[in-house]
Order: sequence, then C-alpha cells, then structure tokens
Amino acid sequence: MEFSVAALLANFTDDKLVAPKVLEKKLDYQDEENIQKLQIALDALEKVGILVKDRGRYRRVYEEDVVEAKLRCSSKGFCFAIQEIEGADDIYIRESHLSTAWNGDHVLVKITKEGSRRRSPEGQVQLILERVNPSVLARVRKAEEGYRAVPLDDRLLFELNLTANGIPLEEAVEHLVHVEVVRYPLGQNPPIGQVARILGSDAEDAADTDIVCCKHDLRTNFPDEVLLAADSLPKQVRKTDLKKRLDLRDLLCVTIEGDSQNYQNPVIGNAFTLKNLEEGQWQLGVHIADVASWFSPDSPLEREARLRGTAVYLGDTVLPLLPEAVAQRCSLVPDQDRLTISVLLTLNDAGELLEFEIHPSVINVDHQFSYEQVQFLLGENHEAEPDLIPVVEMLKELFFTLSPAVRAVRQRRGSFELNLSQTQYPYKDEGRLGAVVVSASVPIQSLLTELVILANQTVASHLQALSLPGIYCVQSESNIDELQDLIKLGNNLGLDLDLEQEEEITPQDYQRFIHLFAQSTAPQVLTYLLRSTLKPIAYRSKPGFHFGLALNTGYTHCTSPIWRYTDIFVQRVLGLLFEQGRDRRSTRSKERVNLNSSNCHGNVNWNILPPEIQQELENQSKELISHLNEREKLVIDAEVDLEGLKKAEQMKERTGDVFTGLITGVQSYGFFVEIEDLLVEGLVHVSSLKDDWYEYRSRHSCLVGRKNRTAYRLGDHVEVQVKSVDYYRQQIDLVTVSGGSTVPNGDFDE
Repeated sequence: MEFSVAALLANFTDDKLVAPKVLEKKLDYQDEENIQKLQIALDALEKVGILVKDRGRYRRVYEEDVVEAKLRCSSKGFCFAIQEIEGADDIYIRESHLSTAWNGDHVLVKITKEGSRRRSPEGQVQLILERVNPSVLARVRKAEEGYRAVPLDDRLLFELNLTANGIPLEEAVEHLVHVEVVRYPLGQNPPIGQVARILGSDAEDAADTDIVCCKHDLRTNFPDEVLLAADSLPKQVRKTDLKKRLDLRDLLCVTIEGDSQNYQNPVIGNAFTLKNLEEGQWQLGVHIADVASWFSPDSPLEREARLRGTAVYLGDTVLPLLPEAVAQRCSLVPDQDRLTISVLLTLNDAGELLEFEIHPSVINVDHQFSYEQVQFLLGENHEAEPDLIPVVEMLKELFFTLSPAVRAVRQRRGSFELNLSQTQYPYKDEGRLGAVVVSASVPIQSLLTELVILANQTVASHLQALSLPGIYCVQSESNIDELQDLIKLGNNLGLDLDLEQEEEITPQDYQRFIHLFAQSTAPQVLTYLLRSTLKPIAYRSKPGFHFGLALNTGYTHCTSPIWRYTDIFVQRVLGLLFEQGRDRRSTRSKERVNLNSSNCHGNVNWNILPPEIQQELENQSKELISHLNEREKLVIDAEVDLEGLKKAEQMKERTGDVFTGLITGVQSYGFFVEIEDLLVEGLVHVSSLKDDWYEYRSRHSCLVGRKNRTAYRLGDHVEVQVKSVDYYRQQIDLVTVSGGSTVPNGDFDE
C-alpha cells in the first residue's frame, strides 16, 4: 500500500461524515493488513484533532490558523512553508519546529506568529501529510556505530543510519548510492535506510539517467503482477471485439512517425485517413489506439498506469506508461486489424470544422512512413511509383491544403508556435510544453500536430456538450515579472517588445514577439528564453483557458493513450458513452439523437449516463487531477534535471574553452551568460571581475566599474571562458575574456 495522510484526507470534503468502509473502497485497500493500517491512521488523526468520530464515521476538522503547505528548505537550515493559495504568505519554520519533516514534504502548519509588513508569519509543522523522499542519493561514510548515508542534496538536513541489505556496506564507503528509506525519523530516533544500489565513486562516475531516476524516485520496472496481466492479454483482435464498431478497414490509412521510432518494433498511437467530399469539403479521420478496451478499470495494468501518470523520456531511456506487451498489442502497425477510437472531422478548404463524429472503430493501416519519407514523397522532383500514387495524392491534400488551413485558423485565434529543435516525445499534439513546436528541418511534424490538436479540441467540445465528466488540459498565462526581464533584454537588443495591454499578457503578445525575434541578432536564445516563461500545462475537471493554443472553449488530451493516463481516462468516458449513453429522454420517446455526432449538440436535455456512473466518473476525475498534476511536475523536473546534467557534462569536458555569449540576467552578485551556440547558461561571479570594483544598478540591469566605467548590461555580447563546473548541482562558472562597454560618468548612476 502506497499510503499517505494527504490521500486519506482528500476524501473528507464539505464537513461530511465518511465511513471507514467507504474509505477502504475509494483507496482500494482490500487486504486485512492495509485495512488495519488505515484504521491506525484514522485513530491517530482523531487523537491529534484532525478528525472527529461520530457513530463510527469520521469528519475533518478545519482550523483557521492551520494551513496546508509544502516545505522548502535551504542548505543553511532556513525553511519556509509554501502555500498553494495564490497570494498567500510563505511561513517561516525554525529548524526546531520542523517535527522531523524534510524539504519538499507536504505538511499541515500551525501559524504561531502573524506576519507583518517586513516579516513573514512563523509556524510549526503540526502534521506530515505526505513524504516526498522515499529514497535519496547519498554518500556513505563510516561512523563509530556503523555506516551512515549523507544526502547529496544539502537541503535534506539529516543523515540516515544504514542497515544491511545484501550489499556489503564497506564497499559503499565514499561512494554515491541510492538509499531507500526504511523508517522516517521517529521522535529522537534518526531515519533508517538501506542501500538499494551503488551508482559510482561519485556523481560524475554514475550514469546520468541513474542519478535522475534515483533522485526523483522514478519507477524503472513493472511489478510482476502487471507483467503477468500484460502477457495474459489476447494476442490479436477477436471477432467479438468488433461488435458495435465502425468498420473503416477499407479506407486508405497511413501512419507517420519520427525517425527516432524503432522501426523494427514500432509503437504507433495514431493513424490518418482523408476523404475528398463534394463542394470543397474533406473528411479527416484521426484514429487513436483504443488502449482502454484491452483491460478493465480495476486491472493491475490500469492501476499501474494511473500511478505512473505519464511516460518519462530521459535521453535514450524511456520509462513507459504501459509494459511493452500492451504497447505492441495496441500499436497501429500495418496490415493488422486494430481497435481504435476514430474522430471523423468534416472540414472545408478554409480549415473550418463543420461537423464531426466519434466512433469506436476498427482500422487496418496500409502504409507506415517516417517524417523524412513523407517529405521525400512530396518533393518536387520525386516521381511516385504507380502503387503509391493514391497515397502521395492523399499526403499532398493533407499537408499542402488541409493542415496549412487548420494552422491559419489557429493562428487567427492568436496561438503561436516556437521554432525549436524537435523533441523526442511521441505525442503529436502540443505535449508538455503547451505550445506548437516548428522546425525547418522537419516541417511535416508540426503540420501533423495541427490535425491532432484539432482532434483533442473536438473531443473536449463533445464532452462539454453532453455534460460528461472529463479531464481538461489548461495553461495559465505567463508570469508578468519573468516576461518583463525578457522584454527588457529584447529592448536592449533594439526590439520593441512592449505588451499590447499593460499588466496583461496575451498569446498575441507571444505571436508578435516571435515575429520580432526573427529580426534580431540572437533569435535562438530569445526563443529559448521565451519558452522558459511558459507556464506548464495543468489538468482540471472543468474546461479552462489554454494560453499556448489561445483556446477559451476547452481542450483535452485524448490522442496519446499509450503514453498518458489522462488519455486513457477520456477513452473510458467515451467507451461508457458508446455502451450506455441514452440517446433519448425516455423509453417512450420516439425521437432519438446520434450521440456519436456533433449534430446532437444543443438537442440533449437529459442525463446521458446512468446517475451512478456519472457520479463515479466525476469523483474519479476530481481525485485524479491532483495526482496527475503532481506526476507531470515530477516528470518535467526529472527531464529538465537530465538536460542540466548533460549540459554540465558537456561543459566539464570544455573547461578552459572560450565562447561567445549573451548576457541574459544581471544581479548584484554577477551576471548570467547564455552561450549562444550551445544554449548553456553560466554565471560570471562579480568576484571574478578583478579589474575594478563593480556596483549593481538594478534600474538599468547592469554592473558598472567605479573607475574604468566598464558596464556589463542585459543584452550585451561577451566572450567568456569556462572556469569550472559542478556536475551534480549543474552550476557552470565563467570568467570574462572580453566584452562589456564603456559608459560616461553619470550614466547608469542611481
């Protein structure tokens, strides 16, 4: 049982009494041991006053001076409790008031001293709701009483006593190890851990993917029961599976994947068809592997996918959402009947959506192409082989006519795209970034993205129109303070990056900025920095605004169920719509509607699903939101962490080399330089500027020498040398070789 008090308390809402039996069902605690642990937790929460018991049921008690927060600690022992409520004060926690909580833990904090204009409020940890460090990276040292593990993360203010675990601890001394926490601190007793794996003599000796997986506690293997469930799945589609499915096997059907896919054993989640209708209209088919139909909602496969939330991409290492056996059974490979959810979109030549249908279906893929193969087939000088002529004609209509028209519709809304190197993710939509990525070297990928985003948007509109539960993808507007730094940088480079509306950021601002970047001397760096200002996507149970797509009407993820659990849940909802949806108000009513078509929108004024199923799905979606968002954040952190380690390793090998860079940030302690060719950032510390005493001018974002009047300003180009690299902390120290500018006396004085 992966137990947390936070997961338990999430079931207490609206001051309602909840029975233990209900909690057992919601938390999926079935065996006697877990039920006993649940009761122990309930008794403890009652004792500390978090719950009250009334006739065998429990109710949550809320106090005004007790808040939920996450701990953020520094290496010097300073800790703050960060509340999720926007605008709420951070609460200072003294080390003596941590109650054995660690950096990152989710806690309940009792406020002991109110804040003032100059001081933060103070508090003490009342209860640890959730531990976020089930394991740590550490170095082993020999102590008088045995062996101890010292965490590499100096924000973790403790050491662990080590117990034997089949690995000789004497061999681990002064090595980097992955330590699993066996017992957290208990009163005055220190935490206990055991070495799960020796990674290397130090961080640089260990594999970067191993460091990231251990640091973020990522699951690298599937439990035996999950692998057993995967192997027990049917080997192929059966006749009984085809009942009540739309048969689309006669349509010309293609898949298009990146060359990074393993073409000996590919995993393909989407296929495409296109029919030319009369009067300048098209029927585009976006076919999605029907993953949800292969296993039940209470199966080990479903529970594992829900727990993982999303696949993780760490360089060449992929931590999948589902076992390989499941992915291969779902994969839309050529010449095999495959179960799909088909989104059939009727569009005109202007790229406008006229109507749509969504069906459970069966397809058979005719051709599998890479992006490069499609570009070759569409080349001006290429003459197609006779049997490929219909395919080439379809691809031309898809990529020369339809997709550019759909893109124009998106751009007119204000949505933008970022010119970046393509990611390795298999998602054909906007993915984790929340914005469309374009690349001059692989234009087919972004054109395909337009069509997949439209399919996601269409499914979201159908869920809303039929009042069905769903999980919606939203993206908030960027932080104005972060964007102001970029605006100041751009203006120093001679660009007019002012916002159209003061104090409000719109997608149209980004669209205009990107156009101006192309005219600058550092388009790649500016685009990279603009990307970093984007808020991560988030999931909600209700529709909301999506900044990168400039969408107010609601948006969901449903096209990548092999790699994202959100998409599986949406498939579950659609599956119940297909199987149990009521297409008329009552059995006596003669008028029916087509629940698979957009034509029913506005004509349904009854509950589509049975009340108990509707309520269960709504509860599930609300419970999933927090978990899925946490998983997305953790995975993003892990992927960014790996990118940082790779950059640090790259720069370590180039210590002493000289590069040209752009000053992208100036602080009192130094300035940050982005090395333009590598998109690697380093710090020139003010102490390394030996030629003068430099003073910080915050209003002008520059450092100015007292005597020589040399200035290092935001937007200046400088030559820097790599001085040193801290691999684990990913810190790159630089020194200036040349650059800066001389300013007259009086300029930049404050």
